[in-house]
Amino acid sequence: MEDDPQQQVESLLPYERWIANALRHVVVQAIEHVAKHGLPGGHHFYISFRTTYPGVVIPARLRAQYPEEMTIVLQHQFWDLKVDHEARAINVGLSFGGVPSTLVIPLDALVSFADPQIRYALRFDPIEPETKIATLKAVPAREPPGREPDDEPASEPETAPEPQVVSLDAFRRRTPPKT
Repeated sequence: MEDDPQQQVESLLPYERWIANALRHVVVQAIEHVAKHGLPGGHHFYISFRTTYPGVVIPARLRAQYPEEMTIVLQHQFWDLKVDHEARAINVGLSFGGVPSTLVIPLDALVSFADPQIRYALRFDPIEPETKIATLKAVPAREPPGREPDDEPASEPETAPEPQVVSLDAFRRRTPPKT
């Protein structure tokens, strides 16, 4: 019996969701590492997320300025960075226009994560709240949930550059042409 490449077989296993959760766990590990050890060298993160996603906590001015999606940069000035495993969210303190604020970003609201230092980027399809399926927590909670965020006015954050795709052909050995 031969497989027909034209025939699309629907999986009874949720591989796509498992892969997305595994990639979100990469973000969790990066955040936890930086929360514990700080950002090494020139590493910095661009994190984009849906501002309309349930559980996102940002100042009202930012929500008005970014009604759909927002990108934050974790580089020089941030504090209280942690992952709330119970809520499946990233908590971080940032200043916008000199006003300190605490943001809460559910992992399922993530649109992208990038570390431009090494040209590493992940894109996510945010999980729709009405179709969200409860997932097992891979790591037990180690820290209490973050404090309530301030609802202060803010200024425009930096925007992330487009991630670049690198072709592996550039690194392959080539045989010289025969003369």
